[in-house]
Amino acid sequence: MFERLIKNIILTYLSDNNLISPPIIFLTKHSTCSQLLETVNDWSIALRNDHVVDVVYFDFAKAFDTVSHVKLKLISKLQAYGIDGTLLSITTDFLTDRSQRVVLRSGTSAFSKVVSGVRQGSVLGPLLFLLYINDITDLFPGHVSIKLFADDIKFIWKLAIYLMLLFSKIALTLFVNGLRCGS
Repeated sequence: MFERLIKNIILTYLSDNNLISPPIIFLTKHSTCSQLLETVNDWSIALRNDHVVDVVYFDFAKAFDTVSHVKLKLISKLQAYGIDGTLLSITTDFLTDRSQRVVLRSGTSAFSKVVSGVRQGSVLGPLLFLLYINDITDLFPGHVSIKLFADDIKFIWKLAIYLMLLFSKIALTLFVNGLRCGS
């Protein structure tokens, strides 16, 4: 319940200040199915208007596990959005000073400090990950439509000339954020 409250406060702040990219649709109670329907609709309209449609899909490898705490990149990005004070402190506490261990029938491992990642299965985790990568949408004005959903990104554009530019910008952004794509 508390996580949901924090998520709603962050979303309200981001929405009220026009700081969140429209492609982050899953945050507004949409599903993978509704995103797929929206995407197919976009393609159909483009094809009906005789446009060539190119699509590139990215699925981040261990996306939720790779969000950097060590250099506090996520915290810095939250601050850049203007999130500060108690809300930033609560979010920082949610991310940092955590540990984990493995429990099996035959025994239990020692605790190990968690230095990166957002909690999978949590209410805040997907939002924090999307805020971590949301700036990737700033790389492509105009002809590129971007759909973000959890740890997947679809880049859709109508002009094939942007292909190499797209890949180089994405590669640079992923490198800067310490992310890599799965094979």
